[in-house]
Amino acid sequence: MQKIQLGQSDLRVTPICLGTMTFGEQVDEATAHAILHRSLERGVDFIDTAEMYAVPTREETYGATETIIGNWYAKNPGTRARTVLATKAAGPSRATPWVREGGGMTAADIVASCEGSLRRLQTDVIDLYQIHWPERHVPAFGNIYYDPAKERSQTSIREQLDALTGLVKAGKVRAIGLSNETPYGVHEFVRLAEEHGLPRVATVQNVYNLLSRAAENGLDETIHRLGVSFLAYSPLAFGLLTGKYDKSGILGPDAPEEARITRYESVRKQRWGRPESLNAARRYNALARELGMTPTQFALAFCYTKWLVASTIIGVTSVAQLDENIDAWGSTLTPEVMAEVDKLRWEMRDPAI
Repeated sequence: MQKIQLGQSDLRVTPICLGTMTFGEQVDEATAHAILHRSLERGVDFIDTAEMYAVPTREETYGATETIIGNWYAKNPGTRARTVLATKAAGPSRATPWVREGGGMTAADIVASCEGSLRRLQTDVIDLYQIHWPERHVPAFGNIYYDPAKERSQTSIREQLDALTGLVKAGKVRAIGLSNETPYGVHEFVRLAEEHGLPRVATVQNVYNLLSRAAENGLDETIHRLGVSFLAYSPLAFGLLTGKYDKSGILGPDAPEEARITRYESVRKQRWGRPESLNAARRYNALARELGMTPTQFALAFCYTKWLVASTIIGVTSVAQLDENIDAWGSTLTPEVMAEVDKLRWEMRDPAI
C-alpha cells in the first residue's frame, strides 16, 4: 500500500487504519496483541485508539484499550517505532463522568488527558492527537439538528488549540486532529492556526459508510480546500454492512451472539439499531451480491474508492476479520456501480447519519 500524507503534517500512513475500540471489551488482551501483530505483518502500521475506549463505554474499561496497546509495545521492542499512533482526548461528558466531569474541555483537561494516554500507551509521543468530539453542541452520534438553545460551550476553540500547541512544542504530540467535527469547526481550527501561527489540524475523523454519508454534505469541500485529511470510521456500520443481520435482523436466531449490536443494548439504541438502517443495509448488501462481491468487500470498496477518504478505519474482533478487511484493499467500484449506489442513497438517504 502506498503511504499517504496526513494534511500538511509530516505523518505518512497506510490508507487502512486499525481501529481498536473493541480491545478490552469484546477482545481480550491476547487476541488484541495477535491482531496488532498481524496488522503490522500485513503492512498496516496506522493504529487509532482513544482514552475513553473500550466501547461500549464503562467505568471499568475506561483506558483499557490504550493499556492493552501500551503492553503490546512494551512486550515487543521496536514496534512503537514502526507504527503511527493516533489517540483522542474525550470531549465533555456524554454520560461518562469517569472520563471528564462537567460540560467543559479546558486546556488543563486536554493536557491531563494527553498525559494519561502517554502513560497507558507507554510511549513518549503520540503521533496524531485528536479531540474526540467538540465541546460545542453539535449534531453528532445520530443527532441531525443544530439547536442554538442547547449551546453550553465553556472553552473557546482558541484555548483548545493553544493547549494542543503546548503539547506539540513539548514534543508529546507530533500532529493534531479532530473527530466528529462539523465544517464550521474544521474551518475555525484552521483559521485560528493560520492567523496566530499555531499548528494546523491534519485530520478530521468522522463516521462514513453507505448508510451515513453526511461528510459529503459540506465537509468534503472543507477538507479539500483546507488540505485536511479525512479518516473514515465505521465503514461497515457496526456490522450491518457485512450481511450478518440480513436474514433475521439484529436479534433474530441467525444473528451472531457476540456481535456488538446483538450483545449491547446501548448500541442498539443508537443509529445502527434503527429499522431504517437495517433495511437500507439489506439493499446495499443485495447489490453487492448481485455484483459477485461480499457485502464486506462492497462496503469497504466504497470507502476505498471515494476521493475524500484518506484512510479507512477498520475495527475487528479477530485476526480472520482483519485479514478479510485488508484483503478487500484494491477493490474499487466503477462509475456505473457508484451511480447505482447513489440511486439507492437518493431513495433511502442516510438512515444512520
